[in-house]
Amino acid sequence: MSFSESTYYGEEFSRLSLEKESIKSKRFEECEFSSCVFVDCKFVKCTLINCKFNDCVLSAIVPLDSRFIDVSFAKSKAIGFDWPKAQKLQGLVFEGCQVDYSNFRLLKIPRIRMANCEAKEIDFIETDLSGGDFRNTDFQGSRFLKSDLSGADFRGARNYFIDARNNTFRKTRFSLPEALVLLQSLDITIDQVFPGAD
Repeated sequence: MSFSESTYYGEEFSRLSLEKESIKSKRFEECEFSSCVFVDCKFVKCTLINCKFNDCVLSAIVPLDSRFIDVSFAKSKAIGFDWPKAQKLQGLVFEGCQVDYSNFRLLKIPRIRMANCEAKEIDFIETDLSGGDFRNTDFQGSRFLKSDLSGADFRGARNYFIDARNNTFRKTRFSLPEALVLLQSLDITIDQVFPGAD
């Protein structure tokens, strides 16, 4: 299917399958995509507002000069997105998704939600993630460098390595025992003290 109209409002798309296509200058508002597949596609100068992707597969997507505003992904694979190519990102939500191998570097995406996800090998370099919700997400191999994590919630998150010297923390929430990894970046020694021992 090719999108022949320039604007879609309140539409429901089910079981679409697109590969290596360029979707150009389209506006989707309050649309819902269910069980759709987009592989190696480009969204060029598109606008998506208050749209939902449910149980979809989106792989190696380039959102070139496109705007994603209040867009949510649920139980979907949103893998290998090159998000810095977008013109505007606001209110992104990932719930129960696989978002591996994506790039968020240099972006300002405060209050992003990426909860109950698999988020492996992601670049969060000089990224504003303040106020983000990352609860119960697996960050194995992901890179956090010079990012603002103020007010973010990492409770229940796992497999992350966040250098405490090279990221910003203010009222950032973590949970034990995973939070002990934050100490690895500090030049300190922690000994276990046993009661009664000299």
